[in-house]
Amino acid sequence: MKTIVEIHALQNFAPSNLNRDDTGAPKDALFGGTRRARVSSQCLKRSVREYFKGSNKSWVADRTKRIVDSLIARISAKLKNQPDFSEANLVKAVEVAISCLGTKDKKVKVDKERKTDVLLFLSPKEVDALEGVVIESFTGLLGAKVPDQIVKNLNNTIDGESKSKLSVDVALFGRMLAVMPDKNQHAACQVAHALSTHAIEREFDFFTAVDDLKPEDTTGADMMGTVEFNSACFYRYAVVDWEKLVSNLQNDADLPAKGLRAFLEGFVVAEPTGKQNTFAAHNAPEFVAVTVRRNTAPRNLANAFETAIRVKRDESLTQKSAEALVRKAKLLQSAYGGDEQTFILDLTGANLDGFGKSFSSLQELLDATMAAVRE
Repeated sequence: MKTIVEIHALQNFAPSNLNRDDTGAPKDALFGGTRRARVSSQCLKRSVREYFKGSNKSWVADRTKRIVDSLIARISAKLKNQPDFSEANLVKAVEVAISCLGTKDKKVKVDKERKTDVLLFLSPKEVDALEGVVIESFTGLLGAKVPDQIVKNLNNTIDGESKSKLSVDVALFGRMLAVMPDKNQHAACQVAHALSTHAIEREFDFFTAVDDLKPEDTTGADMMGTVEFNSACFYRYAVVDWEKLVSNLQNDADLPAKGLRAFLEGFVVAEPTGKQNTFAAHNAPEFVAVTVRRNTAPRNLANAFETAIRVKRDESLTQKSAEALVRKAKLLQSAYGGDEQTFILDLTGANLDGFGKSFSSLQELLDATMAAVRE
């Protein structure tokens, strides 16, 4: 029996620029014939990964081109008593080791600045394993040709089919390693781009700055410019394949449940950091719905907002958005059916019309969700 866990959130941000495009403007998209504010799924996933670091750093992999310098710093003190040890040999050994990663036809390359040509997305356990092989094979890595067994050992430090060293974030969000396609990981979680439930227009903040040390008789600004921003009520959606998450984490007894709960909590409370020093738009979601669904397809409810939400004076945009979401969810359930349990945290006072089971706190909602997943 396939179990999926879906989370829907409505989050009304004050004026902000949470996720910028290449021109510095807030990202947007056309949807339902109108311009909508947008926050990319990549941005949202990074926010959750950063949230994980506060919970358990071992759950978070590092995406980096600087693995060589990281390993050098970790290994240096542990090899000082080796007969062949020198700073130059240490650098050479680590560079050679990283250059052994990959397939027969395509290997990782290390440039003069000791950076790899591709971003490597490696879990803490994988980095630990790499460190161990470099230490054990230090002398062999300094030779004219690295023995085949060392090359094999180095590549085996990166998880493939065994998945014994995967971190929670890689198990959830997956990874692609172009030089090691057999080490790619299919994600257990899909995250949608957040879209505003309503049409938006771009706005501009004209700012000036004054030189504090300029002569008192000098007038005028010493710097000026504009910052683009908007204000939007975002619909956010993600879905987790529970069985895939369990499989990715080697059927561990506790870690998948801990990881799922942390993801759901992080999805609600973590937020993008773009230009927050300028706007301080720290606005928590005011409507959250989590659905545990079995043997049915996922249901992104963005089409609840295909016709952009419009409100009259003294009406709440978030409340109207929540009511539209509830109507769409009930309509789809009526048409397509399926076994589902929905749990709601509603701070908007929306008319839920019997939809789901309401809770007064996020922790209560998460408790009910995890109980339903385990049924």
